[in-house]
Amino acid sequence: MMLAGGALLVLPALYAGLLAWLRGGWQRNLPERLEAPGRLAPGAEGASAGFEGFSLSRPKDSMLQPAAGFSSLREKAEAEVPIAGVPLFSVLIAARNEAATLPQLLQDLAAQILPATRFEVLIADDHSTDATAALVRSAAEQLRVSLRLLGLPAHQTGKKAALLLAQQAARAPWLVCTDADCRVGPGWLLAYAARLARTPAANFLSGPVLLTGPATVLNTLVGLEFAGLVGVGAACLARQQPTMCNGANLAYRRTAFEAIGGFADNAHLASGDDEFLLHKMHARFPGSAYFLADAAAIVRTAAPDTLRALLTQRVRWASKWRHYQSAAPRRLALLVLGANVALAAGVGAGLRWPALWPWVGAAWALKLSADAWFLTPVLGFFGRRKWLWGLLALQVLYAPYALAVGAAGWRGGYRWKGRAVR
Repeated sequence: MMLAGGALLVLPALYAGLLAWLRGGWQRNLPERLEAPGRLAPGAEGASAGFEGFSLSRPKDSMLQPAAGFSSLREKAEAEVPIAGVPLFSVLIAARNEAATLPQLLQDLAAQILPATRFEVLIADDHSTDATAALVRSAAEQLRVSLRLLGLPAHQTGKKAALLLAQQAARAPWLVCTDADCRVGPGWLLAYAARLARTPAANFLSGPVLLTGPATVLNTLVGLEFAGLVGVGAACLARQQPTMCNGANLAYRRTAFEAIGGFADNAHLASGDDEFLLHKMHARFPGSAYFLADAAAIVRTAAPDTLRALLTQRVRWASKWRHYQSAAPRRLALLVLGANVALAAGVGAGLRWPALWPWVGAAWALKLSADAWFLTPVLGFFGRRKWLWGLLALQVLYAPYALAVGAAGWRGGYRWKGRAVR
Protein backbone atom coordinates (compact mmCIF):
# COMPACT_ATOMS: atom_id res chain seq x y z
CA MET A 1 0.00 0.00 0.00
CA MET A 2 2.92 2.30 0.72
CA LEU A 3 4.20 1.74 -2.80
CA ALA A 4 0.81 2.64 -4.25
CA GLY A 5 0.60 5.70 -2.04
CA GLY A 6 4.05 6.84 -3.09
CA ALA A 7 3.01 6.46 -6.72
CA LEU A 8 0.16 8.91 -6.10
CA LEU A 9 2.71 11.53 -5.09
CA VAL A 10 5.03 11.24 -8.10
CA LEU A 11 3.26 13.55 -10.53
CA PRO A 12 2.19 16.12 -7.91
CA ALA A 13 5.80 16.24 -6.68
CA LEU A 14 7.12 16.77 -10.19
CA TYR A 15 4.47 19.44 -10.69
CA ALA A 16 5.51 21.20 -7.47
CA GLY A 17 9.09 21.22 -8.70
CA LEU A 18 7.94 22.73 -11.97
CA LEU A 19 6.01 25.45 -10.13
CA ALA A 20 9.09 26.31 -8.06
CA TRP A 21 11.07 26.65 -11.30
CA LEU A 22 8.32 28.80 -12.80
CA ARG A 23 8.08 31.06 -9.77
CA GLY A 24 11.78 31.76 -10.12
CA GLY A 25 11.15 32.62 -13.77
CA TRP A 26 8.30 34.96 -12.85
CA GLN A 27 10.59 36.80 -10.42
CA ARG A 28 13.17 37.27 -13.17
CA ASN A 29 10.64 39.28 -15.15
CA LEU A 30 10.48 42.02 -12.53
CA PRO A 31 12.12 45.26 -13.77
CA GLU A 32 14.96 45.20 -11.27
CA ARG A 33 16.05 41.74 -12.43
CA LEU A 34 15.97 42.12 -16.19
CA GLU A 35 18.12 39.74 -18.19
CA ALA A 36 20.64 40.73 -20.84
CA PRO A 37 19.20 41.57 -24.28
CA GLY A 38 19.18 39.02 -27.06
CA ARG A 39 20.42 39.18 -30.64
CA LEU A 40 19.15 41.80 -33.02
CA ALA A 41 17.30 40.65 -36.11
CA PRO A 42 18.85 41.31 -39.54
CA GLY A 43 18.22 44.86 -40.69
CA ALA A 44 16.81 46.00 -37.35
CA GLU A 45 15.74 49.62 -37.56
CA GLY A 46 16.45 52.38 -35.08
CA ALA A 47 14.16 55.19 -34.10
CA SER A 48 12.76 57.41 -36.85
CA ALA A 49 11.69 61.00 -36.97
CA GLY A 50 7.98 60.20 -36.91
CA PHE A 51 5.02 59.66 -39.21
CA GLU A 52 4.41 62.52 -41.62
CA GLY A 53 0.98 63.98 -41.29
CA PHE A 54 0.38 62.66 -37.77
CA SER A 55 -1.23 65.09 -35.37
CA LEU A 56 -0.26 65.23 -31.72
CA SER A 57 -2.99 63.62 -29.64
CA ARG A 58 -2.99 64.67 -26.00
CA PRO A 59 -4.74 62.32 -23.56
CA LYS A 60 -7.86 63.49 -21.85
CA ASP A 61 -6.93 65.31 -18.64
CA SER A 62 -9.31 63.13 -16.64
CA MET A 63 -7.25 60.06 -17.48
CA LEU A 64 -3.95 61.49 -16.23
CA GLN A 65 -2.59 61.74 -12.70
CA PRO A 66 0.18 64.39 -12.43
CA ALA A 67 3.44 63.09 -10.99
CA ALA A 68 5.62 64.95 -8.50
CA GLY A 69 7.84 67.44 -10.32
CA PHE A 70 5.93 67.13 -13.60
CA SER A 71 2.77 68.86 -14.78
CA SER A 72 1.51 65.70 -16.54
CA LEU A 73 2.31 62.04 -17.05
CA ARG A 74 3.41 62.90 -20.58
CA GLU A 75 6.18 65.17 -19.29
CA LYS A 76 7.23 62.47 -16.83
CA ALA A 77 7.22 59.93 -19.66
CA GLU A 78 9.34 62.11 -21.91
CA ALA A 79 11.85 62.62 -19.11
CA GLU A 80 12.14 58.87 -18.48
CA VAL A 81 11.98 57.74 -22.13
CA PRO A 82 13.14 60.53 -24.48
CA ILE A 83 10.64 60.76 -27.33
CA ALA A 84 13.44 61.06 -29.87
CA GLY A 85 14.55 57.55 -28.92
CA VAL A 86 11.12 55.94 -29.02
CA PRO A 87 10.57 53.59 -31.98
CA LEU A 88 7.55 54.03 -34.20
CA PHE A 89 4.68 51.64 -33.54
CA SER A 90 1.96 50.34 -35.82
CA VAL A 91 -0.98 49.01 -33.80
CA LEU A 92 -2.63 46.16 -35.71
CA ILE A 93 -6.20 45.14 -34.92
CA ALA A 94 -8.18 42.43 -36.71
CA ALA A 95 -11.91 43.05 -36.34
CA ARG A 96 -15.02 41.11 -37.25
CA ASN A 97 -18.41 42.35 -36.03
CA GLU A 98 -16.96 44.41 -33.18
CA ALA A 99 -19.14 47.52 -33.41
CA ALA A 100 -20.18 47.09 -29.78
CA THR A 101 -16.64 47.01 -28.35
CA LEU A 102 -14.36 48.81 -30.79
CA PRO A 103 -15.37 52.39 -29.84
CA GLN A 104 -13.98 51.92 -26.31
CA LEU A 105 -10.66 50.61 -27.61
CA LEU A 106 -10.33 53.47 -30.09
CA GLN A 107 -10.92 56.00 -27.30
CA ASP A 108 -8.25 54.24 -25.25
CA LEU A 109 -5.78 54.52 -28.13
CA ALA A 110 -6.59 58.20 -28.59
CA ALA A 111 -5.80 58.71 -24.89
CA GLN A 112 -2.30 57.21 -25.00
CA ILE A 113 0.41 59.11 -23.14
CA LEU A 114 2.80 58.37 -25.99
CA PRO A 115 2.48 61.19 -28.55
CA ALA A 116 0.44 60.34 -31.61
CA THR A 117 3.46 61.16 -33.77
CA ARG A 118 4.96 57.87 -32.56
CA PHE A 119 2.19 55.44 -33.51
CA GLU A 120 -0.52 54.65 -36.02
CA VAL A 121 -3.58 52.40 -35.76
CA LEU A 122 -4.72 50.03 -38.51
CA ILE A 123 -8.05 48.19 -38.34
CA ALA A 124 -8.35 45.23 -40.71
CA ASP A 125 -12.04 44.43 -41.20
CA ASP A 126 -12.66 40.71 -41.66
CA HIS A 127 -15.93 40.99 -43.62
CA SER A 128 -18.00 42.39 -40.74
CA THR A 129 -21.76 42.32 -41.21
CA ASP A 130 -22.43 44.98 -38.57
CA ALA A 131 -21.44 48.66 -38.37
CA THR A 132 -17.74 48.03 -37.66
CA ALA A 133 -16.49 49.62 -40.89
CA ALA A 134 -18.71 52.70 -40.63
CA LEU A 135 -17.70 53.16 -37.03
CA VAL A 136 -13.98 53.13 -37.88
CA ARG A 137 -14.45 55.60 -40.74
CA SER A 138 -16.26 57.98 -38.42
CA ALA A 139 -13.61 57.62 -35.72
CA ALA A 140 -10.85 58.33 -38.25
CA GLU A 141 -12.39 61.75 -38.85
CA GLN A 142 -12.96 62.57 -35.18
CA LEU A 143 -10.00 61.14 -33.25
CA ARG A 144 -6.66 62.89 -33.30
CA VAL A 145 -4.67 59.77 -34.15
CA SER A 146 -3.65 58.22 -37.45
CA LEU A 147 -6.38 55.63 -37.95
CA ARG A 148 -6.89 53.63 -41.12
CA LEU A 149 -9.51 51.07 -42.12
CA LEU A 150 -8.53 48.15 -44.35
CA GLY A 151 -10.92 45.59 -45.81
CA LEU A 152 -10.03 41.98 -46.57
CA PRO A 153 -10.57 40.88 -50.18
CA ALA A 154 -13.52 38.56 -50.73
CA HIS A 155 -11.32 35.46 -51.08
CA GLN A 156 -9.51 36.00 -47.77
CA THR A 157 -10.86 35.42 -44.27
CA GLY A 158 -9.57 34.95 -40.75
CA LYS A 159 -7.43 36.73 -38.20
CA LYS A 160 -4.06 35.87 -39.73
CA ALA A 161 -5.13 37.22 -43.12
CA ALA A 162 -6.41 40.40 -41.47
CA LEU A 163 -3.19 40.91 -39.52
CA LEU A 164 -1.09 40.36 -42.63
CA LEU A 165 -3.15 42.91 -44.53
CA ALA A 166 -2.62 45.44 -41.77
CA GLN A 167 1.07 44.64 -41.58
CA GLN A 168 1.55 45.22 -45.29
CA ALA A 169 0.03 48.68 -44.91
CA ALA A 170 1.90 49.50 -41.71
CA ARG A 171 4.74 52.01 -41.75
CA ALA A 172 6.51 51.32 -38.45
CA PRO A 173 9.38 48.96 -37.58
CA TRP A 174 7.50 47.66 -34.51
CA LEU A 175 4.09 46.02 -34.82
CA VAL A 176 1.87 45.93 -31.73
CA CYS A 177 -1.20 43.69 -31.67
CA THR A 178 -4.36 43.70 -29.61
CA ASP A 179 -7.94 42.55 -30.14
CA ALA A 180 -10.93 44.69 -31.02
CA ASP A 181 -12.79 43.74 -27.83
CA CYS A 182 -9.98 44.79 -25.47
CA ARG A 183 -9.28 47.84 -23.33
CA VAL A 184 -5.84 49.40 -22.86
CA GLY A 185 -4.62 51.96 -20.34
CA PRO A 186 -3.09 55.33 -21.24
CA GLY A 187 0.42 54.02 -20.56
CA TRP A 188 0.13 50.90 -22.74
CA LEU A 189 2.35 51.96 -25.64
CA LEU A 190 4.67 53.89 -23.36
CA ALA A 191 5.30 50.65 -21.44
CA TYR A 192 6.41 49.00 -24.68
CA ALA A 193 8.66 51.96 -25.46
CA ALA A 194 10.23 51.85 -21.99
CA ARG A 195 10.86 48.10 -22.27
CA LEU A 196 12.56 48.52 -25.63
CA ALA A 197 14.70 51.30 -24.19
CA ARG A 198 15.98 48.78 -21.63
CA THR A 199 16.37 45.87 -24.06
CA PRO A 200 16.82 47.42 -27.53
CA ALA A 201 17.81 44.07 -29.09
CA ALA A 202 14.42 42.49 -28.34
CA ASN A 203 12.51 41.04 -31.27
CA PHE A 204 9.33 39.94 -29.48
CA LEU A 205 7.46 41.23 -26.44
CA SER A 206 4.58 39.38 -24.79
CA GLY A 207 2.27 41.54 -22.70
CA PRO A 208 -0.04 40.77 -19.76
CA VAL A 209 -3.77 40.21 -20.26
CA LEU A 210 -6.43 40.30 -17.53
CA LEU A 211 -9.98 38.97 -17.74
CA THR A 212 -12.69 41.28 -16.40
CA GLY A 213 -16.38 40.96 -15.65
CA PRO A 214 -18.91 40.63 -12.82
CA ALA A 215 -17.65 39.00 -9.61
CA THR A 216 -19.38 35.69 -10.25
CA VAL A 217 -18.04 32.26 -9.34
CA LEU A 218 -17.55 31.41 -13.02
CA ASN A 219 -15.63 34.62 -13.74
CA THR A 220 -13.43 34.11 -10.70
CA LEU A 221 -12.50 30.57 -11.72
CA VAL A 222 -11.96 31.53 -15.35
CA GLY A 223 -9.94 34.60 -14.37
CA LEU A 224 -7.82 32.55 -11.97
CA GLU A 225 -7.05 29.94 -14.62
CA PHE A 226 -6.25 32.60 -17.20
CA ALA A 227 -3.97 34.54 -14.85
CA GLY A 228 -2.13 31.29 -14.25
CA LEU A 229 -1.63 30.82 -17.98
CA VAL A 230 -0.26 34.35 -18.31
CA GLY A 231 2.06 33.76 -15.37
CA VAL A 232 3.34 30.47 -16.77
CA GLY A 233 3.94 32.03 -20.18
CA ALA A 234 5.86 34.91 -18.59
CA ALA A 235 7.95 32.58 -16.42
CA CYS A 236 8.82 30.32 -19.35
CA LEU A 237 9.95 33.33 -21.36
CA ALA A 238 12.27 34.39 -18.56
CA ARG A 239 13.62 30.84 -18.45
CA GLN A 240 14.16 30.90 -22.23
CA GLN A 241 11.72 28.03 -22.73
CA PRO A 242 8.83 29.88 -24.45
CA THR A 243 5.47 28.14 -24.27
CA MET A 244 2.54 30.54 -24.52
CA CYS A 245 1.53 34.15 -25.05
CA ASN A 246 -1.65 35.97 -26.05
CA GLY A 247 -2.42 37.79 -29.29
CA ALA A 248 -4.43 40.37 -27.34
CA ASN A 249 -1.18 41.95 -26.18
CA LEU A 250 2.09 41.42 -27.99
CA ALA A 251 4.60 43.21 -30.21
CA TYR A 252 7.28 42.10 -32.63
CA ARG A 253 9.90 43.62 -34.87
CA ARG A 254 8.87 43.68 -38.51
CA THR A 255 12.27 42.52 -39.81
CA ALA A 256 12.29 39.57 -37.42
CA PHE A 257 8.78 38.59 -38.54
CA GLU A 258 9.89 38.66 -42.16
CA ALA A 259 13.08 36.73 -41.36
CA ILE A 260 11.12 33.78 -39.96
CA GLY A 261 8.61 33.74 -42.81
CA GLY A 262 5.74 35.22 -40.82
CA PHE A 263 2.64 33.02 -40.71
CA ALA A 264 3.53 31.15 -43.90
CA ASP A 265 3.90 27.65 -42.45
CA ASN A 266 0.74 27.81 -40.31
CA ALA A 267 -1.48 30.12 -42.36
CA HIS A 268 -3.94 27.24 -42.89
CA LEU A 269 -4.67 27.10 -39.13
CA ALA A 270 -7.35 29.44 -37.83
CA SER A 271 -5.64 29.89 -34.47
CA GLY A 272 -2.04 30.39 -33.40
CA ASP A 273 -1.14 33.83 -34.71
CA ASP A 274 0.56 34.39 -31.36
CA GLU A 275 2.22 31.22 -30.03
CA PHE A 276 3.49 29.82 -33.33
CA LEU A 277 5.09 33.19 -33.95
CA LEU A 278 6.70 33.18 -30.50
CA HIS A 279 8.12 29.68 -30.96
CA LYS A 280 9.59 30.47 -34.37
CA MET A 281 11.00 33.78 -33.14
CA HIS A 282 12.78 32.01 -30.28
CA ALA A 283 14.13 29.29 -32.57
CA ARG A 284 15.58 31.84 -35.00
CA PHE A 285 16.62 34.53 -32.51
CA PRO A 286 17.08 32.83 -29.13
CA GLY A 287 17.14 35.15 -26.16
CA SER A 288 15.31 38.01 -27.89
CA ALA A 289 11.76 37.35 -26.64
CA TYR A 290 10.64 38.89 -23.35
CA PHE A 291 7.61 39.34 -21.14
CA LEU A 292 6.49 42.92 -20.49
CA ALA A 293 6.08 42.88 -16.69
CA ASP A 294 4.61 46.35 -16.38
CA ALA A 295 1.20 47.00 -14.83
CA ALA A 296 0.71 49.91 -17.25
CA ALA A 297 0.87 47.38 -20.11
CA ILE A 298 -2.02 45.24 -18.87
CA VAL A 299 -4.69 44.72 -21.52
CA ARG A 300 -8.16 43.97 -20.20
CA THR A 301 -10.76 41.88 -21.97
CA ALA A 302 -14.12 40.55 -20.86
CA ALA A 303 -14.26 36.97 -19.68
CA PRO A 304 -16.51 34.64 -21.73
CA ASP A 305 -20.02 35.36 -20.50
CA THR A 306 -21.33 31.78 -20.65
CA LEU A 307 -19.94 28.32 -20.08
CA ARG A 308 -20.55 27.50 -23.74
CA ALA A 309 -18.57 30.56 -24.87
CA LEU A 310 -15.75 29.58 -22.52
CA LEU A 311 -15.57 26.03 -23.86
CA THR A 312 -15.64 27.23 -27.47
CA GLN A 313 -12.76 29.60 -26.78
CA ARG A 314 -10.70 26.95 -25.01
CA VAL A 315 -11.30 24.38 -27.76
CA ARG A 316 -10.08 26.96 -30.25
CA TRP A 317 -6.91 27.41 -28.23
CA ALA A 318 -6.43 23.66 -27.76
CA SER A 319 -6.82 22.99 -31.49
CA LYS A 320 -3.30 24.33 -32.17
CA TRP A 321 -1.60 22.11 -29.58
CA ARG A 322 -0.94 19.20 -31.93
CA HIS A 323 0.70 21.54 -34.45
CA TYR A 324 3.41 22.80 -32.08
CA GLN A 325 6.94 22.25 -33.35
CA SER A 326 8.52 23.27 -30.04
CA ALA A 327 8.90 20.59 -27.38
CA ALA A 328 8.60 22.94 -24.37
CA PRO A 329 4.82 23.58 -24.55
CA ARG A 330 4.14 19.89 -25.16
CA ARG A 331 6.12 18.81 -22.09
CA LEU A 332 4.49 21.49 -19.97
CA ALA A 333 0.96 20.57 -21.08
CA LEU A 334 1.49 16.86 -20.45
CA LEU A 335 2.90 17.36 -16.95
CA VAL A 336 0.13 19.78 -15.95
CA LEU A 337 -2.56 17.46 -17.30
CA GLY A 338 -0.93 14.42 -15.69
CA ALA A 339 -0.76 16.06 -12.27
CA ASN A 340 -4.42 17.08 -12.40
CA VAL A 341 -5.57 13.67 -13.58
CA ALA A 342 -3.45 12.04 -10.86
CA LEU A 343 -5.37 13.94 -8.18
CA ALA A 344 -8.69 12.83 -9.61
CA ALA A 345 -7.44 9.25 -9.89
CA GLY A 346 -6.22 9.44 -6.29
CA VAL A 347 -9.73 10.23 -5.08
CA GLY A 348 -11.01 7.20 -6.94
CA ALA A 349 -8.27 5.05 -5.42
CA GLY A 350 -9.09 6.36 -1.94
CA LEU A 351 -12.73 5.39 -2.35
CA ARG A 352 -11.65 1.89 -3.34
CA TRP A 353 -8.85 1.53 -0.76
CA PRO A 354 -9.45 3.80 2.25
CA ALA A 355 -5.91 3.21 3.54
CA LEU A 356 -4.70 5.45 0.70
CA TRP A 357 -6.53 8.55 1.94
CA PRO A 358 -3.51 10.03 3.77
CA TRP A 359 -1.48 9.74 0.57
CA VAL A 360 -4.33 11.24 -1.45
CA GLY A 361 -4.57 14.14 1.00
CA ALA A 362 -0.81 14.70 0.81
CA ALA A 363 -0.94 14.76 -3.00
CA TRP A 364 -3.75 17.32 -2.99
CA ALA A 365 -2.00 19.46 -0.38
CA LEU A 366 1.25 19.39 -2.34
CA LYS A 367 -0.41 20.35 -5.62
CA LEU A 368 -2.59 23.11 -4.15
CA SER A 369 0.26 24.57 -2.10
CA ALA A 370 2.46 24.74 -5.19
CA ASP A 371 -0.32 26.45 -7.14
CA ALA A 372 -0.91 29.01 -4.39
CA TRP A 373 2.80 29.71 -3.99
CA PHE A 374 3.21 30.38 -7.71
CA LEU A 375 -0.05 32.28 -8.21
CA THR A 376 0.26 34.64 -5.23
CA PRO A 377 2.80 37.02 -6.86
CA VAL A 378 1.14 36.67 -10.27
CA LEU A 379 -2.27 37.63 -8.90
CA GLY A 380 -0.60 40.40 -6.91
CA PHE A 381 0.74 41.85 -10.15
CA PHE A 382 -2.81 41.92 -11.52
CA GLY A 383 -4.32 43.17 -8.24
CA ARG A 384 -6.46 40.02 -7.94
CA ARG A 385 -5.10 38.07 -4.95
CA LYS A 386 -8.67 37.64 -3.73
CA TRP A 387 -9.14 35.11 -6.55
CA LEU A 388 -7.05 32.60 -4.60
CA TRP A 389 -10.19 31.44 -2.79
CA GLY A 390 -11.26 29.70 -6.00
CA LEU A 391 -8.19 27.47 -6.15
CA LEU A 392 -9.79 24.39 -4.56
CA ALA A 393 -12.96 24.65 -6.66
CA LEU A 394 -10.90 25.07 -9.82
CA GLN A 395 -8.82 22.02 -8.90
CA VAL A 396 -11.92 19.86 -8.46
CA LEU A 397 -13.24 20.86 -11.89
CA TYR A 398 -9.99 21.03 -13.78
CA ALA A 399 -9.30 17.38 -14.68
CA PRO A 400 -12.61 16.68 -16.50
CA TYR A 401 -12.54 20.18 -18.01
CA ALA A 402 -8.99 19.83 -19.36
CA LEU A 403 -9.59 16.33 -20.71
CA ALA A 404 -12.81 17.36 -22.49
CA VAL A 405 -11.28 20.50 -23.99
CA GLY A 406 -8.11 18.67 -25.01
CA ALA A 407 -10.06 15.90 -26.74
CA ALA A 408 -12.30 18.38 -28.57
CA GLY A 409 -9.29 20.44 -29.60
CA TRP A 410 -7.46 17.38 -30.91
CA ARG A 411 -10.51 16.36 -32.94
CA GLY A 412 -10.77 19.89 -34.34
CA GLY A 413 -13.80 21.79 -35.53
CA TYR A 414 -15.59 24.65 -33.79
CA ARG A 415 -17.55 27.81 -34.55
CA TRP A 416 -15.93 31.23 -34.14
CA LYS A 417 -17.21 34.66 -35.12
CA GLY A 418 -20.14 33.05 -36.91
CA ARG A 419 -17.97 30.72 -39.00
CA ALA A 420 -17.38 27.00 -38.91
CA VAL A 421 -13.67 26.31 -38.47
CA ARG A 422 -11.78 23.07 -39.03
